[in-house]
Formats: sequence, structure tokens, C-alpha cells
Amino acid sequence: MKQNLRFTTKLLFLLCMLIPFAGISQTKNVISTQRVFPKMDKVLEFEKALAIHAQKYHTGTAHWRVFTIQSGPDMGGYHITEGPTSWEAEDTRGNLGNEHNLDWNKNVAIYLTDKQSGGYSVYQDSLSTVALGDFSDKININHIYPKVGKAENVVNIIKRLKKVWTASGATVAVYVASSSGKGQYTLVTRYKQGLKERATGFRKPFKETYEAVHGEGSYAQYLKDVAEFVDESWSELLFMRTDLSSK
Repeated sequence: MKQNLRFTTKLLFLLCMLIPFAGISQTKNVISTQRVFPKMDKVLEFEKALAIHAQKYHTGTAHWRVFTIQSGPDMGGYHITEGPTSWEAEDTRGNLGNEHNLDWNKNVAIYLTDKQSGGYSVYQDSLSTVALGDFSDKININHIYPKVGKAENVVNIIKRLKKVWTASGATVAVYVASSSGKGQYTLVTRYKQGLKERATGFRKPFKETYEAVHGEGSYAQYLKDVAEFVDESWSELLFMRTDLSSK
């Protein structure tokens, strides 16, 4: 009896020890993105087919948020975000079945051009000032590409930026690309109050806030660091389309 009790106690202790690791491994901080570009004369047909597809086949961790790209080199495209999910769940996602694939290929893809892109990104809570699931309908994505071997330097730049965003009230979600082309950090500014947040005077000038947080002359060092460690950057505006997204 005593031996059984000791065994049960040890087993319960072991299970309690494993719970934190199970939680870590199942963290839902992974998103996948796809960009598609409809034919100019088939936009209406494409949007109708996309909405039906998203609302029929994309639920749970396969939930879709669809944005129209309003500016930048991909203007006119549609940015589709799936997730958040975990890598473990992505392991078992599969292709969502033959019916799903047939609907996409026969009813949606027929309206698309050959141009497309896609990838995976992992949300960085320690670098962000807004929670992963705290979304907004209008966003700015700033794509930051570190020079080879300089990713940690770019992370340090973003850490300093986080303090500035916090001081100014900016809500920015930071992601790092995973196995998706060039190394990249995406800084997604979520305009919780709309595009008026971009207006002159809505917030103090960036330089003023940066130096208030990090000290006089720090902005000049920030510019030097960006020039030294960042290979390329560009930004774009995107607007959420709830009518095309999963319900």
C-alpha cells in the first residue's frame, strides 16, 4: 500500500513538472501569411469567391483575416493571415481536405494572376506593445531586413523602440519571419484610433520622444545604428476586410 502511494505521489509530481513544458510547446504565436493578386477585371468575382471560401473552410486555428493592401509595391493585392497557431498544430493541419482544395482551385484561383507570396512569422511578445490578439482594422507594416549576421543588433534597436512606443502610446506588434526568405522583422503598427494617429500633432515628433526616453543625442545614434545594421526596409498600409474574412 505504501509503495503504491509513493508511486502515485511520484507520478503526480512528474506530471506537474511536465505541465509547464507542455504549455510552452503549445504556445499559439505562429501566423502564416499569403498574398494573392486578382486579375484587374475579376476583382468582384474574386472577392465573392474568397469570402465564401474563407467562411466555409477556415475556422479555428485556420481562421482567416483578410486585408487589402493600400500602398507600396504590393498595392492591389490581398494579404491573408491565418492563425495564430502553434508549430505542433501546424504539423497536423494538412491541406484541409480535398473539398477545400477543389473549392480554392476551381472557384477562387481562377481569378488570380501568377503573382503570389507567403510565409510564416512568430509573434515576439517581448518586443511588442500590443497583445497578439488585440487587432485593429487599419495597420501599417514596416518590413525590416537585417544585414547578414546583424539580427541581434536589430533586435536591440527594436528593444529601444519599444520604450519609445510605450511612451508615446503606439500599439505595435513585432514578428520575426521563420523559414520564409530573407531574414525579416515586421513591425505592425495597429491604429486602434484609426488613421488619425498618423496625423501631424497626434503624437509628439518621434525624435523628441526618442530623446526624452533615451537621452539627448540618442536619436543620432539610432540613425547610425539603422544605417549600420539594417540592410533594407519598406512600409505599407493595409485595411481589414471583415466581409472577406472568416466569421
